[in-house]
Amino acid sequence: MVAAGAALADEVGLAHLTMGLLAERVGVRTPSLYKHVGGQEDLGRRIAALALSEAADAVGGAVQGYAGRDALAAAARAFRAFVLEHPGRYAATIGQEPSGPDDPLAVAGRRLHGAFMAVLHGYEIAEADVDHALRMLRSLFHGFATLQAAGGFQWSADIDESFEWLIAFADRGLRAP
Repeated sequence: MVAAGAALADEVGLAHLTMGLLAERVGVRTPSLYKHVGGQEDLGRRIAALALSEAADAVGGAVQGYAGRDALAAAARAFRAFVLEHPGRYAATIGQEPSGPDDPLAVAGRRLHGAFMAVLHGYEIAEADVDHALRMLRSLFHGFATLQAAGGFQWSADIDESFEWLIAFADRGLRAP
């Protein structure tokens, strides 16, 4: 049920995903969905956990065997591709708070965090600056990908060139003393 909801969120947008629409998609009556999910909020949380897990797989797999700028570029490209391919399910991850350390949101979030930590291991980042570096990467890659997914780049510069420029910019920043 969650996978069907995630696919539908990607198709129609998270804001337009309803229990009724999902029931119609999977060919059941709406009350039957409540055997699988606790409601709209529960569905959104489950989609968010799925999305974080899938993003962790994508980014983690992409950075394997790479270090430094190569790992950064692989992570950035994998993250961007995930968001562009799955805009609805990725949108579900924004603003979700885990209920505890064993919450699937927390588990998947730690896996994605670990993938980006692997990227930072290729740089000489002071321990006191690691959180700042992670937030910078998240802001850059999330911002670019969500703006692109929403059609936010309407001017003539090539989007892929801009993204590669962003990766180079982040690399220079992470290498700065």
